[in-house]
Amino acid sequence: MAVLPILRWPDDRLRMVCEPVAADDDVAAVIGDLFDTMYAAPGRGLAGPQIGVMKRVFVVDVGWKDGPRSPVAFVNPRLIETSETLVEGTEACLSIPGISTVVTRPDWIVLAWSDAEGRHHSRRFDAAEARCIQHELDHLNGIVTLQHLDPAARAKADADYAVAG
Repeated sequence: MAVLPILRWPDDRLRMVCEPVAADDDVAAVIGDLFDTMYAAPGRGLAGPQIGVMKRVFVVDVGWKDGPRSPVAFVNPRLIETSETLVEGTEACLSIPGISTVVTRPDWIVLAWSDAEGRHHSRRFDAAEARCIQHELDHLNGIVTLQHLDPAARAKADADYAVAG
């Protein structure tokens, strides 16, 4: 496995919708690279397109900075259900370093996905895990946090990023 460069906004690949992972794709190697790169960054989640892999795969480990590692890899994830309750939260992105934005998202989600071995899973995620997973799922759909902002907040974030970047 390897620590790879993380693509930075406004790289066009971060705007692309990713293709599903096929049965014959070597997804285990990609997942290893995603974890190595995420931990080195250091981040709590990382999606395929952030390392130039345009496949529907991402990894998260929300609590590792405060406790033991609890890594989870998501292959071909699908949102099954979302909370009607929306909450604001501050998010940072490894592809937009130096910028944090307030994003409104559902408080909980139910997600279906496969793991590296092709086993199917479905689970409800709450709070920080739900936020992180939604953030990474956005990456698979060509969306970054800046695109969730109203025009005034987006202009400020873009200006801040120009200075930070």
